[in-house]
Amino acid sequence: MDRRELLKMIAVVTGGVVIGGEVFLTGCKTGAKAADAGFTAANITLLDEVGETIIPATTTPGAKAAKIGEFMKVIVTDCYTEKQQTAFTSGISALDEACKKANGKGFMECTPQQRHDFLVGLEKEAKEFNTKRDETDKPLKEAHDKANSTLAWKDQKEWEGSPSHYYTMMKQLTLWGFFTSETGAKETLRYLPVPGKYDGAVPYTKGEKAWSE
Repeated sequence: MDRRELLKMIAVVTGGVVIGGEVFLTGCKTGAKAADAGFTAANITLLDEVGETIIPATTTPGAKAAKIGEFMKVIVTDCYTEKQQTAFTSGISALDEACKKANGKGFMECTPQQRHDFLVGLEKEAKEFNTKRDETDKPLKEAHDKANSTLAWKDQKEWEGSPSHYYTMMKQLTLWGFFTSETGAKETLRYLPVPGKYDGAVPYTKGEKAWSE
């Protein structure tokens, strides 16, 4: 599966452009100040479990097998702007606090069902948050674009809107990290290391794995 196409698919699923995706594809760093974006071993363990709740192990490995927490650390550190890094790392604590309010205990202490139900509710919150963010940012972006149009190309500034909800970022990174990992590509998808001829009408049986490459 082409990585650019995968990022487009994730954007559709999560309702927004994959943060850091274009930076990742160019192989560049954002230049954000935080050397490791403030990640701790406990953060990474928590993110592994969040990812595992989104993509749990079944007959194939889940997100934790792909070391999704470490993947998030790398992408957030290398591909997120400083503003996005802050929103993401603050969101780790916010997620655990919200879970305590909902279940009387932190995410790590919850049962798999409690974790699932909590994230379902959090996703709804994230969608509402992102919708309001877009409404607020729209006139600001229009003003930014108008100001840019009066400047020479070399003087124009790139637009950076307000960060997405932290859970949107976590879900995007979980899908992205898992399906570009060796585990996701070879054990969850159908892997073809040496592609043969192109066939635009391969027979498909419902329930079969998608192809990776």
